[in-house]
Amino acid sequence: MRSSPVARFGRLAALLLLVAAGQALPSPAVAAAPAPVAGELRPYNVDRVFSAGVSSGGYMATQLHVAHSQTFDGSAVFASGPYNCAQNDLNRALNACMEVSQDLQLSRLEQTTRDWSARGLIDDVAGLSGDPVYTFSGSADSTVERPVVGALRDYYGRFGARVLHNQATAAGHAWISPLGANSCGVTRSPWMNNCGIDPEREFLGHLLGSVAAPASAPGGRLVQFDQNAYAPGGAAGPISMDDKGFVYTPTACEDGAVCSVVVALHGCKQGYSYQGFGTRFIDQAYLNEYADTNRLIVLYPQAVATATLDNPNGCWNWWGYLGDSSYARHGGRQLDTIVNMVRALGGGGGTPPPGGTTLRSAAAEDGYVKAAGDGTAAAVGTLEASYGLALGRGTDGKFNRAVLSFDTSAVPADKKITRAYLTVTRSSGSGDPWASPAGNRLLVDVHQGCLGGCAVEPADWSAPVSAAGAAEVPAFTTGAASSTDLSPAGLAAINRLGTTQIRLRFAQGQTSTAYLFANKDAPVTLTVEYE
Repeated sequence: MRSSPVARFGRLAALLLLVAAGQALPSPAVAAAPAPVAGELRPYNVDRVFSAGVSSGGYMATQLHVAHSQTFDGSAVFASGPYNCAQNDLNRALNACMEVSQDLQLSRLEQTTRDWSARGLIDDVAGLSGDPVYTFSGSADSTVERPVVGALRDYYGRFGARVLHNQATAAGHAWISPLGANSCGVTRSPWMNNCGIDPEREFLGHLLGSVAAPASAPGGRLVQFDQNAYAPGGAAGPISMDDKGFVYTPTACEDGAVCSVVVALHGCKQGYSYQGFGTRFIDQAYLNEYADTNRLIVLYPQAVATATLDNPNGCWNWWGYLGDSSYARHGGRQLDTIVNMVRALGGGGGTPPPGGTTLRSAAAEDGYVKAAGDGTAAAVGTLEASYGLALGRGTDGKFNRAVLSFDTSAVPADKKITRAYLTVTRSSGSGDPWASPAGNRLLVDVHQGCLGGCAVEPADWSAPVSAAGAAEVPAFTTGAASSTDLSPAGLAAINRLGTTQIRLRFAQGQTSTAYLFANKDAPVTLTVEYE
């Protein structure tokens, strides 16, 4: 019997799109992929890139396609809903994006997508027009209900994508494959079901235009590589990704043939390191067989469970866990990591993954300044040690701005800076400073060198800067959030010879008390990428 949303939430089982917690894993199926060998990602002769996934992996596949439509040429998903469905809200993820007890607000999701596109937070939505998209919903799937998957079909239709929707099968909640270990209608581990059909032929034919028959057994190489190399700061674990990832490459691609890339994303509890699950998703997905005969490179990124309650069963991030409010757009940590892998394979224009460094702010020079709305009576704030850096309007009626110092001399002088962004951790706060007045924005000013002296001083509140409003930090209530990418003027202001100072300020003065404290326990970081 299906438990209620409240009960599932209380047990954290509702964090998952793949349920049946506590069931033993069945005996492995006959291996349909070669044993993995250690290696690295390298560039190939790539012409197109597609995403595919099931459940949480389906949501991630859609996020990759929509946010990076200039890189991804189409997508195929089993059992998931429209882009940004959760809207960074776990309750909505449970009740609108799995069950249908809440309206998933399709028109709002469309408008948000268009707004983000206009602001450069995702690629231009015009890139979705004409893209092939495949959606699959089984009639026996009570985990992600059919209207949710139907909304994904309708969402893509609003942007002109060519959607092929399969809802003709009595499948449970699973990836459907001729190699699936389970019967069609069940929902249980390993969530790989055999329904007597070949949806891989169907969706690959839709994505590629035509598809050759699969090989009887894979004949290429399955390489296990280090995912840390592609994650922010060189660490996959903090973003709930495994050290290990996998890529399958046919011999023809190894020999220089023009090939396409399919990024195949497992669901919850299907990651390599989850309770010994191993390569079952890779073995049973029935993609490697088609890869050999259709010149496909199949990338299998791996999520991993957290030791905390944020993501205990290794789901992909589609609701904003671990404080990543940018999870569905540029700056999303898992998204960026996977895109870096695609670039390493030669996708997205064949650009290799950028070099980069993540810098901590210099705590001894950080601080905040408070002043009247016109900048008069400015004074250095005194509560940093107790609460953090104040931003917004305090109980004294003053408006607070934070100033941060970064030693950016670590950025190589001979490299072109391609991207930079801030990550801010919230300590506490009162009210919603983004809603006072409505639509308020937390802006990022960048200055080459120090605003005056490098230590915070009253004049920093209104001091001129090299690049005003070079980025913004989206509204967030807990955890950490990443800013949008710095503008070209902001990138140019990064001082490779020494200090770069950054000022955080709200664009408008709050009409009543509404503020947050940042950076008390976790320094603000500046990530700079270059090539």
